[in-house]
Amino acid sequence: MMSTVGIESTHPKTMPEAHAALPVWNAENWFYEDFAIGHKIRSLRRTISEGESMQFNALVLDMHPYVGDQIFAEMEGLFGRRLVAGAFVFSAGLGLVATNCVNAFSYGYDRLRFIKPVFIGETIYTIRTNLDKQPKYDELGLIRASYEVFKGEGELVLYCEHIQTVKYRDCKPTA
Repeated sequence: MMSTVGIESTHPKTMPEAHAALPVWNAENWFYEDFAIGHKIRSLRRTISEGESMQFNALVLDMHPYVGDQIFAEMEGLFGRRLVAGAFVFSAGLGLVATNCVNAFSYGYDRLRFIKPVFIGETIYTIRTNLDKQPKYDELGLIRASYEVFKGEGELVLYCEHIQTVKYRDCKPTA
């Protein structure tokens, strides 16, 4: 049997049966035991446009001159052009390899580093690597994965480690 997300979300009664029988795209129900240490995935590439960069800045109220003022960036800025906000590079970079695993929940991030600037119009992609896993709670273990965001032809611009709690397939008390 194919992996499913959940009975009602995978086979909804509110759509034609033939449609409900199709697999749900980008949705997994992996369990702690399914995560293999060393497994890597690479995203598609994504070019960051002027419009979406400014939308993000407006949404989070980040109007620092380096991200929002072309004249400042060109005339006085260290890089001679506008940057994409680091928080946007982080969000977009992680989003490129995000999955909709209903058994995993974000626990936090460690070692977040903005290594090189990303400029408007540049293209990024991400590589995710499963680093380790350890039991934590009676029903959930911890998975640690690295996220490396690159621009262009392989220049590392961001690194972080994401920790997730993930349900065990067969719950065993940790105590």
